[in-house]
Amino acid sequence: MTDAAIPMMSGQESRPEARRTPAQDAPLRLAIPGMNCGGCVASIEAAVRALPGVADAKANLTRKTLTAEWTGGDLGEAAVIAALADVGFDAFPMDAVDPDDDAERRDLVMRMAVAGFASANVMLLSVSVWSGAEAATRDLLHWISAMIAVPAAAFAGRPFFASALNGLRAGRLNMDAPISVAVILAVGVSIAEVWQGGEDAYFDAAVMLLFLLLIGRWLDRTMRDRARSAAQALGRMVPSGAWVLGTDGAREYRDIADIRPGDAVQLSAGDRLPADGIVRAGKGTVDAALVTGESHPVIVSPGSRLDAGILSLDAGLTVEATRTGEDTSLAEIMRLCAAAEDRKSRLTRLADQAARIYAPAVHLIALVTFIGWLAVGASARDALLVAVAVLIVTCPCALGLAVPMAQAVASGTLFRRGILLKDGAALERLAKVDRVVFDKTGVLTGGALSITNVEALDNAALRRAMSLALHSTHPLAKAIADLGQARALEGFTASDIVETAGEGLAGAIAGKQARLGSAAWCGVPDTGVQTGLACWYVEEDGLRAEFRFEDSLRVDAGAVVRGMTEAGLRPSLLSGDRSDAVTRVGSSLGMAEIAGALRPEDKIARVEAWQASGESVLMVGDGINDAPALSAATVSMAPSSGSDIGRTASDLVFTGERLGAVTEAWHLARRTRRVILQNFALAAGYNAIAIPIAALGYAGPLVAAIAMSSSSLLVTLNALRLNGGAS
Repeated sequence: MTDAAIPMMSGQESRPEARRTPAQDAPLRLAIPGMNCGGCVASIEAAVRALPGVADAKANLTRKTLTAEWTGGDLGEAAVIAALADVGFDAFPMDAVDPDDDAERRDLVMRMAVAGFASANVMLLSVSVWSGAEAATRDLLHWISAMIAVPAAAFAGRPFFASALNGLRAGRLNMDAPISVAVILAVGVSIAEVWQGGEDAYFDAAVMLLFLLLIGRWLDRTMRDRARSAAQALGRMVPSGAWVLGTDGAREYRDIADIRPGDAVQLSAGDRLPADGIVRAGKGTVDAALVTGESHPVIVSPGSRLDAGILSLDAGLTVEATRTGEDTSLAEIMRLCAAAEDRKSRLTRLADQAARIYAPAVHLIALVTFIGWLAVGASARDALLVAVAVLIVTCPCALGLAVPMAQAVASGTLFRRGILLKDGAALERLAKVDRVVFDKTGVLTGGALSITNVEALDNAALRRAMSLALHSTHPLAKAIADLGQARALEGFTASDIVETAGEGLAGAIAGKQARLGSAAWCGVPDTGVQTGLACWYVEEDGLRAEFRFEDSLRVDAGAVVRGMTEAGLRPSLLSGDRSDAVTRVGSSLGMAEIAGALRPEDKIARVEAWQASGESVLMVGDGINDAPALSAATVSMAPSSGSDIGRTASDLVFTGERLGAVTEAWHLARRTRRVILQNFALAAGYNAIAIPIAALGYAGPLVAAIAMSSSSLLVTLNALRLNGGAS
């Protein structure tokens, strides 16, 4: 289904998300803007879990939020905020924080620009010093460099300084600590050297270090900003209100918060149901594809049960609300999405794993170097200079660029192939996938209906049927009209057209009364033969024609599934559509594991069961009913033609009709992981060479600057190899 085919209520996108009132046993959600890495996640969760009455705490790195579940007592928002402050993190209620991340991104760009400008100018001055400037000339160039570098380093380095300070206050060492120590010592020692008329200064190395690291942080921030919460998007999808029929027969428009169980909600064509309910009056057709996965329009009548979020295709339905607000099925899907996103965000990234080892190792090496030089009789000044050189050459420029640079290049390659990467870390997870789970409607199938008994339809009957079908926008009528136009047929002039909701069309064709619709409405007797989705065209003189429909598979669906199986992946099919339709599609594609008529909680349970058995799962889905499973899966993809919620919950979105985009992304993810590991190896090799040189006292300012820049350049060039393709 395409978004264009499903009109939204006006004003829905701007409806603010309501904040739940804290209550006993209710989850507490806080925003933590200072969360930057996997180490932050671990510290936050440990601090909150240590509080009495806390059952569990989950931090979401992408959305920078914390969800805490309590076993009893008061909610304790103040206690949680205080506990987080003790470990160096500021926390705020969700509605007190602007969710727009543009300010943070602009701040990073501004600091990066200042560091880049200062780095270029200080490097030019340093070249003059290295070229042989002496005495007063050298001192003047050093002082000019200091006037540029000191304020630039103070401004550009603030994100690193603040993060390192918060970590130290909480008694932990993060990746920003060696960066901050290196910059502060480099600038401080350089000022002391220039004050005493010394020959060496490290101003260029300090500002260049900040410039390169800010590039890496900006790339990482940009990738994270593409990921948005599916739970929040679901909240925006709920209509802001609905028309309610009073006991006196008067119609009143009520906000969604004022709709109560028992209220009679009236739906017009294009309206979404704001609550779970039961049809009390009227008969019509609803589109439940995005909510339940049902691929075809569903005819409903008094007594039919409907879930919140379904779209009414006809006017005149009156639905008695049975569950409203936080009790609806759509609200439950929102909660499943939020919980699944929190679980997935806790997967450790490669860069976080490296950072946990790297930060303490760098400090230890610098300390050992300082003590070693003192032990062999060097002065404190000389020992400190050598230790600073070690800190500079070992600062994680290459490590900081290794992951975001590879992800950024891979993202560009995917974009040129019609695939949008929303979360750079998703490539790391996608590379390790061993099971691929597909939804049916809108994923394996294109979402459009096709007529399956084309050979049995003669042009005369088709021409008369399309004469009625052209007067309706119903998907079945559209498929009949499309087939007639494909055969270059022209319809007859139809008159006295009447469309009955949930039944079909009636009118006069060439002077004869005719109907196009369900078998019962057209007077066709029930033969007991199940033909799936079908409709009939009948005329008063006895002419009859049956039209059978099914979703048409994407043209490359078979090749994609076969290719995955040959590559060692395990393709599976989970759908909310009818079991017979799901089994037919899955069997035709050669899938071994097929399940239909699943609700959102059923899908997420199966995905989590596979993950619990040690499998990494790629989920490919498009509808609201897929959102929890998309969020829970190790990694997820959605077609751009799917629902807003499906696209939001996914890590990657592909355009066009080719399902092959899924395998292309998988192949490129594997290449990207190899490049990232190579970058880590290059960074480690650089350190293996640079550290002994620096520790032995042979790394002056020139050597430190060249070595640091060269390692970053090497990592960047290696990442650029990903421009070569996605396979």
